[in-house]
Amino acid sequence: MLDDLKGLRALVTGSSTGIGAAVAKAYAGKGMRVVVHYKSSEAEANAVAAEIRAAGGEAHVLQADVADSAQAVDLVNKAADKLGGLDVLVNNAGALVKRTPIAEIEDEFFDSVVDLNVRSVVMASKAALPYLKKSGGKASVINLSSIAARNGGGPGSSLYASSKAFVLNLTRGMAKEFVPFGIRVNGVSPGVIMTPFHERYSTAEQIEAMRRTVPMERVGTPQDNVGVFLFLASPAMSGYITGQTIEVNGGQYMV
Repeated sequence: MLDDLKGLRALVTGSSTGIGAAVAKAYAGKGMRVVVHYKSSEAEANAVAAEIRAAGGEAHVLQADVADSAQAVDLVNKAADKLGGLDVLVNNAGALVKRTPIAEIEDEFFDSVVDLNVRSVVMASKAALPYLKKSGGKASVINLSSIAARNGGGPGSSLYASSKAFVLNLTRGMAKEFVPFGIRVNGVSPGVIMTPFHERYSTAEQIEAMRRTVPMERVGTPQDNVGVFLFLASPAMSGYITGQTIEVNGGQYMV
């Protein structure tokens, strides 16, 4: 049933590494035309695109700091120009920035977390809307939340967790606003996934402590998330699903 993905045009933000890279490659593997986006990991983004092209797929590479509204909008417009339109927007870009207790949060840090994890989703989705409206009922937006949105996050990540809770609820609101245009909006909420995110922000001890709370007794991989993104992009598979956020966490959090 995933044959309906062939030819769909997708922008995956933050797709130079981790979950975004895995999703971009999986989309291309199903015949989707993909824009790989990066902020600073140029070599990694080019490597993802090269792998896609070597397998016979289509990939374009674009740079932007999506925490900046103007750059987020420009990215969407350039992606649509490269692809001749847009059918799928994956708002994957985001980061904890750094572990910071509430008592130490300053305005600059607050803005950096909220701009990256919230503003980017709002502004990219707003910019994508005119293109998605022209998709003929095939369009979807997929927002990346986090298990932290459900449990408040680990040490020093309360602000990040709250920004992801914002995204979780924004997904519901966007779904209601976009449904008259034939656009589905859903979310994916990963648990502990071994990506550069945890390599950067979590110690080996913290990761092991989190692993022990997972019923499947292992942390996840980017590939563990791919199936959900394929499912949510496919009108045949998920055409009657909108406003939902799917948990991918090995049973660590159960709705």
